[in-house]
Amino acid sequence: MNVLEPIMLQGLASVMWPLCRIAACLMAFFIFGGTTVPMRVRALLALTLTVCMLPSIPALPVTPQLFSLDGFLTTISQVLIGAGIGFMTQFLAQSFVMAGQAVAMQTGLGFASMVDPVSGTNAPVVGQFFTVLTTLVFLALDGHLVFLRLLLLSFTTLPIGPQIFSPSELSYIFYFGVTMFQCALAMAISAICTMLVVNFTFGVMTRAAPQLNVFSMGFSVSMVAGLLVLWYCLGAFMGNFTSAINATMESTCSLIGTSCEGLW
Repeated sequence: MNVLEPIMLQGLASVMWPLCRIAACLMAFFIFGGTTVPMRVRALLALTLTVCMLPSIPALPVTPQLFSLDGFLTTISQVLIGAGIGFMTQFLAQSFVMAGQAVAMQTGLGFASMVDPVSGTNAPVVGQFFTVLTTLVFLALDGHLVFLRLLLLSFTTLPIGPQIFSPSELSYIFYFGVTMFQCALAMAISAICTMLVVNFTFGVMTRAAPQLNVFSMGFSVSMVAGLLVLWYCLGAFMGNFTSAINATMESTCSLIGTSCEGLW
């Protein structure tokens, strides 16, 4: 029994730590990490991906004791690495959610809201529309397969051990928030400027003809103008999505210390 115990712990560690990284990535992934995906389905998917990736994962150079301080630190580091990779996809999704919310608030469509299946809170329907559209385009372009490949590459660039992201690599997560706001602003700036002109026009009309009931007429005109603005915003969706997904890929590759060439 004393001879078999190290072999059993070695085999358990070679499965346990990759499973922790893959499960943490799926937990933070914007498609699989939502409340719409049951926890059992997510756990089975993580176990299936671990079994499929095990032959391609490099062998552990030095295996610390699983039930020791080094083993505990290694488990925590695998969870943080996987969550960091999956968290990058949240920036991609939230940039379009923020753009949809900005468009909804400016066009008067913000009163129509529904429960967000990802966060579980009420959100404007326009934001939900952009979320569904982003998810469908992301899946159609095999973005989930690209990120799973990056997750597999992370086992080579960031071997299993107690180490974690360096400060320079960790900074990519924080600075990518700037890119998220840039993508949201690029998507919503046309609606903001258009509705500013519409509201300014109604302000001039109210000043020139106070007898006009702007509150009854302006709301309907703003709704129609908002629908037209939303229609024209959809024409620029693919361009904004391409810029956002390229920025997400570059930041994720820099985070794990690899090159993005040949991945997309």
